[in-house]
Amino acid sequence: MSIQTADFDYVRTLLRERAAIVLEPGKEYLVEARLLPVARSFGCEGLGDLVRRLRFGGEAPLVTRVVEAMTTNETSWFRDLHPFDALATMVIPDTIRVRAGEKRLRMWCGAASSGQEPYTVLMVLAEKFPELAGWNIEFLATDISSEMVAKCNAGRYSQLEMNRGMPTPLLLKYFERDGLDWKVRDELRKRVTFRTMNLAAPWPSLGTLDVVFLRNVMIYFDVPTKRSILAGIRRVLRPGGWLFLGSAESTLGLDDGFERVTEGKAVVYRNRKD
Repeated sequence: MSIQTADFDYVRTLLRERAAIVLEPGKEYLVEARLLPVARSFGCEGLGDLVRRLRFGGEAPLVTRVVEAMTTNETSWFRDLHPFDALATMVIPDTIRVRAGEKRLRMWCGAASSGQEPYTVLMVLAEKFPELAGWNIEFLATDISSEMVAKCNAGRYSQLEMNRGMPTPLLLKYFERDGLDWKVRDELRKRVTFRTMNLAAPWPSLGTLDVVFLRNVMIYFDVPTKRSILAGIRRVLRPGGWLFLGSAESTLGLDDGFERVTEGKAVVYRNRKD
């Protein structure tokens, strides 16, 4: 069922207003694929009926579900691989050196999706840095979607999801069978806190952070929103702290407060110390 141009434009405006996400023309197919299931679940006759309810009813649960459906992104274990190599060879060793006196490490993943990235980070720490066992490690992972946050907290994944990048030795070490699915073992699950958070809205207090992961989400924002988010990260990231962006993302032309650092095949951004 094709979406009408006026209805597509309304969805585009709604996404920009609620989540600062820019949906370009030509993405009608994406709206149709993601919102048809929402329309059915809310008893709408089609996309036209769904948009009509959004326009004239504006029920909060429906608006929330539409925004969440349009902001759910693809993810996988060890996605792109190279950033996790840089995490192990440069970022965490540097942070251990800087924080050795207080033995405290604070991290934030600002686009957790269904949880693969934060759990991957924790597996890297556990596998590569046994000396962190005595440290106070705080890891916050957030996503705009309450549905995704619930999935993260459940830590339950299908075999198909596990097949997307999960090495067998780590699967057997950090997950346990739960029926036909796999579930994150408690010792890994308890090391991260998942919460909902809209990057385009005022942020809650995050404290001072050592490492920030904000991969593959900035591409959906317009330039003013990107600049605002990067400025917010600089405020919470300690001088010399590290920022991971997606391979198609950069701070270039947006915020000169970050230094571009290449490590192997990965690019990481460092909060300038001056």
